[in-house]
Amino acid sequence: MQNTRLTTLVDTSTTRLINWLQNPWRRISVVILSLLFGFFLATAIATTAGQNASWDIIAGVILAIITEFISWAYYRRSRRARGEDQTGRSLIIEMLNGIKIGLIYGMYIEAFKLGS
Repeated sequence: MQNTRLTTLVDTSTTRLINWLQNPWRRISVVILSLLFGFFLATAIATTAGQNASWDIIAGVILAIITEFISWAYYRRSRRARGEDQTGRSLIIEMLNGIKIGLIYGMYIEAFKLGS
């Protein structure tokens, strides 16, 4: 690939972003933001699927498959790195796990709202 201004800009921007996210506090804040996004996503999905009662079962199945896939990806990685330091996880996998936890928590809160 040619070394154009655009590729140089993209390369330096991604390098700076990766270096910025190496700080543990920034990494934790990004994971917390993904947790809150998962909670928001659960509320949005429950509200949207609740408008038309025929989509409830399909949305539940899709969310169950997504959460199981994220759990599989997250814990498969930790089984391989059991002898190593656990901080070696990818930030994307940690963010997906945060979204999954927020999604499950949000669905429980929606279920409590519907039960009362």
